[in-house]
Amino acid sequence: MAADNSSAAGGQGTALSKVPLPGKRNILITSALPYVNNVPHLGNIIGCVLSADVFARYCRLRGYNAIYMCGTDEYGTATETKALEENCTPKQICDKYYAIHREVYKWFNISFDEFGRTSTPQQEEICQAVFNKLWENNWLSENTMQQLYCDTCQKFLADRLVEGSCPTEGCNYDSARGDQCEKCGKLLNPTELKDPKCKVCHSTPRIRDTDHLFLELPLLKDKLVNYIENMSVAGSWSQNAIQATNAWLKEGLKQRCITRDLKWGVPVPLEKYKDKVFYVWFDAPIGYVSITKCYTEDWEKWWKNPENVELYQFMGKDNVPFHTVMFPSTLLGTGENWTLMKTISVTEYLNYEAGKFSKSKGIGVFGNDAKDTNIPVEVWRYYLLTNRPEVSDTLFTWSDLQAKLNSELLNNLGNFINRVLSFIAKPSGAGYGSVIPDAPGAGSHPLTEKLAEEVRKLVDQYVEAMEKVKLKQGLKTAMSISSEGNAYLQESQFWKLYKEDQPSCSIVMRTSVGLVYLLGCLLEPFMPSFSVEVFKQLDLPLEQASLCDEKGDIDRARRPWEIIPSGHKIGKPEPLFKELKDEEVEFFRNKFAGSQADRRERAEAETAKIAEQLKNTKVLDGAGKKQQRKKPANEANSKKGTVEEEISITRLDIRVGLIKKAQKHPDADSLYVEEIDLGEAQPRTVVSGLVKYIPLEEMQNRKVCVLCNLKPANMRGIKSQAMVLAASNSDHTKVELVDPPHSAAVGERITFPGFEGQADDVLNPKKKVWETLQVDLQTNQDLVACYKDIPLTTSTGVCKVASIGGGSIR
Repeated sequence: MAADNSSAAGGQGTALSKVPLPGKRNILITSALPYVNNVPHLGNIIGCVLSADVFARYCRLRGYNAIYMCGTDEYGTATETKALEENCTPKQICDKYYAIHREVYKWFNISFDEFGRTSTPQQEEICQAVFNKLWENNWLSENTMQQLYCDTCQKFLADRLVEGSCPTEGCNYDSARGDQCEKCGKLLNPTELKDPKCKVCHSTPRIRDTDHLFLELPLLKDKLVNYIENMSVAGSWSQNAIQATNAWLKEGLKQRCITRDLKWGVPVPLEKYKDKVFYVWFDAPIGYVSITKCYTEDWEKWWKNPENVELYQFMGKDNVPFHTVMFPSTLLGTGENWTLMKTISVTEYLNYEAGKFSKSKGIGVFGNDAKDTNIPVEVWRYYLLTNRPEVSDTLFTWSDLQAKLNSELLNNLGNFINRVLSFIAKPSGAGYGSVIPDAPGAGSHPLTEKLAEEVRKLVDQYVEAMEKVKLKQGLKTAMSISSEGNAYLQESQFWKLYKEDQPSCSIVMRTSVGLVYLLGCLLEPFMPSFSVEVFKQLDLPLEQASLCDEKGDIDRARRPWEIIPSGHKIGKPEPLFKELKDEEVEFFRNKFAGSQADRRERAEAETAKIAEQLKNTKVLDGAGKKQQRKKPANEANSKKGTVEEEISITRLDIRVGLIKKAQKHPDADSLYVEEIDLGEAQPRTVVSGLVKYIPLEEMQNRKVCVLCNLKPANMRGIKSQAMVLAASNSDHTKVELVDPPHSAAVGERITFPGFEGQADDVLNPKKKVWETLQVDLQTNQDLVACYKDIPLTTSTGVCKVASIGGGSIR
């Protein structure tokens, strides 16, 4: 298969190193080189290495001739700064953190063909060769520039050794670095900072003249614009990449300094500048090339072969201009036939809970933390990829991770596979004794035909999404096949067929086990260790898995009953996923709360406020007696208290949903039909009687609170699978939706502080659970949605309405 599980190991290339092959798609994949001065956090991982790994695995699955190059970015100020902090040499810092990065990526199953470093002889050789070509071709100039000099440290200060206030109007961030403001993203020169300080000694530096070399981007503009205009179309660049690139072009290209007054870096090969090194953003992208040379001496067959090699590059949005402007300009300026980037895949930021991931401030979950949680790596990979910030920033929350694991992986995917394999594994008379049955006539079995047509469409959609590097869409589509499989099992009622219609049951089981195989293939790029386990339970070698056109594997996927031959004996079925419990989520949330002081203070203040509310709350029954929220079952025997004590608010499964689409019901003027994303594999259809109160345009793309465990009800021919919560005034002339916080994660369960317990799978209508609890759901005078006086709470805040105080929620 192409599911070639290359390791995260560096080292020299061997005789097994790949070279471009005639007649094949030759794909060169890189991900932004992570700085070696710290441990990567989850935002770093999804932003570059994990996304590139998924695409590399997909390419191998399709039989493409693909290599994936990455490594640590080791030169520059960041390393020197870290060395000063840890009182060691830059080389020692690089050795230490290279090993940490390598172990983190190995645990995350990142399948590099080479994971190298930039502090190598190969890097120096190629970097200086590129520079010499630019120098010969007159694309470089010498200029005197003003730079900050620290008299206390007796040296020029590199960009990252200076901090001050951002000069950008409206920003004024007081910890902006000398090269870039972390808050607004503006690229800076150190001399532009307000109130600059030396990061080493905290004294105020002075401005002094120093000579440097510059790349003349304005002179290279025509070549660069021609490349951008052609390749951005041919490579289907993402909109965020195009916008970032055009912003640079619109502002006007300026000459860019490519040298720095440092010791740790690639030396400039000119006598006058022998005490200077190359600026990290000149030499770092060349690291892709030098790491490839460490992989194979035939590196030029990859990097100087644009006719036969496609270059795909993965990175976060802050790296875009360096890959679409700086690096291409550098290569174009050499006059050599370089393989230039065809496709760029860019992610926005993954934020953490209510804040922002930060390596310097230690905020968020880091790569080594993920390993220590004992949450399996396939869960981490799945969650990060479903939350991949492709178009806008996304938010990591522990409750969202829990919801996706329990709902999508455990209840959807794991449930389908385990049901199929466990039934086949049952002894003869109850199942098939672990042997795949024959299934004659499967192609003309109506229910199976219908399934096969749907699977065919989904496989085509999967391939289309992955070819366009729409990784999140590809994953969602693959998971839809699992949902189709579950629906197929339910509709077929295979447990009845086994007793009443054995031939039909055999068709259903052989088709379903084919879907298990197909899911193992399609999900291998996303969750490789999951696929290893699936193929183990199928007792098939993982090497068989493929989606190669020339072998007819995609066509075979459209006939799932043919995928695994009859008579094959499967292995032992085992559960693939384990539930993540509320108490575990709370433990992790507290453990990884980070060091963001204001966030902690707000959380403590909110906790104290709620604790005070709980302390002062007295819930009185009809006789005026105090009623406890938590009471042993054998004490719950008062006539008035029994119902309230047994029917707890925790039995309601209320979640944050996002209305993806809303339209009027075709057969009812007062009803809307909504498609609501609840963090599950498929959106739910919900029918709401809100037409008279809320305009259609206000229903679109809106977060709402959704009661998810009501029994589905048929409403004028359309089955409603949940209920959107809304508040009304006393005479029901005004109705407003209950709004969760804007930053609340889709799929997060809404809680009631002080109440704990699992929600019912489906509320029993005969027990009147919803009707009993609903009378105490209302909005208070602060417009907060409450049960009695306890707010409907998410991990990012409480739920509110726009203007109805003292309203009833239903």
